Amino acid sequence: MVQPVRKAVFPVAGLGTRFLPATKVMPKEMLPIVDKPLIQYALEEAQEAGIEDFVLVTGRGKNLMEDHFDNAYELEAILIERGKEAELDAVQRMMPDPGKLAYTRQRRPLGLGHAIWCARQFIAGEPFAVLLPDDLIQAGPGCLKQMMDAYAEVGGNIVAVEDVPREHTNRYGILDVESEKGALARARGLVEKPDPASAPSTLSIIGRYILQPEVFEHLDKHETGAGGEIQLTDAMAKTIGDIPFHGMRFEGRRFDCGTKIGFVAANVAFAVARDDLNGDIREVIKSII
Repeated sequence: MVQPVRKAVFPVAGLGTRFLPATKVMPKEMLPIVDKPLIQYALEEAQEAGIEDFVLVTGRGKNLMEDHFDNAYELEAILIERGKEAELDAVQRMMPDPGKLAYTRQRRPLGLGHAIWCARQFIAGEPFAVLLPDDLIQAGPGCLKQMMDAYAEVGGNIVAVEDVPREHTNRYGILDVESEKGALARARGLVEKPDPASAPSTLSIIGRYILQPEVFEHLDKHETGAGGEIQLTDAMAKTIGDIPFHGMRFEGRRFDCGTKIGFVAANVAFAVARDDLNGDIREVIKSII
């Protein structure tokens, strides 16, 4: 029987320079997709998957996220006074239970692996999930829930994967696939951002992970990899052979909201999926095009 996953880490310390000037004072994770910020989508996906404890690895200027997941007494009082029950429910139901949301600082931008390492005390020797809010996945059930179901069967480390054009392999961590069974691909190795000519496959890791705590044994060494950063992919690769490692092809659609085109596409897709906006947004798109 595999050990349950109760904790999740959200690396949110990035500067969001692609979205300047919008992100000059507002964290990129607070950029809205229709009417909810990216970080809220990520936390809700984790909650759906059964995650109980959440830690945000933040940086300077990220205090708005802390405020977002706190009570807004003046706003709530006004909503109650005006009888806006739906709006009141929207701001109250998003909040994790008291004591279930923690924050830690990544003081220097040393890479994703370093951001995860900053949460090591919170993990305390348990398996854990990692969600990158930039990767917004439209799916039902959510991507992490799908991964949890697979994890219950095979254990070990699991990452969400999707095929990318070969010319884009130098943007991602890529699996060296040993065998495939259904949605799962067992990996014998991982390569961070390989040149397309030498990439072992086109199966790329995207921003969802279920990891065993042994990954910290390698992150503790602070070894740098691609880009001179401490790469999570490198630490995961070193656990292969000791811990089963699988990539899971999820059912759903991923939007890279770290790019402008991905962010705009996500807004359109999530608006079209809503009953209250579907008809109007289709008409607006037609009129613009």
